[in-house]
Amino acid sequence: MAKKESSIKSFVLRMDAVTMEAIEKWAADEFRSTNGQLQWIINEALKKSGRLKKEKTMSKTKEEKKDD
Repeated sequence: MAKKESSIKSFVLRMDAVTMEAIEKWAADEFRSTNGQLQWIINEALKKSGRLKKEKTMSKTKEEKKDD
């Protein structure tokens, strides 16, 4: 999720202690920061619900390269 610095917005998020502990453990299991894990969870939920388009792969297929 590399974005320009100007496109990042900060906000306060309140959640109960049990939920926060579960997210912190999940983040540790995935070798992510808690913030990174929350961003991943939100991004996945948005994709799954169809509210955010799935990202295209970074590398082009052979057919796409031929068209260039």
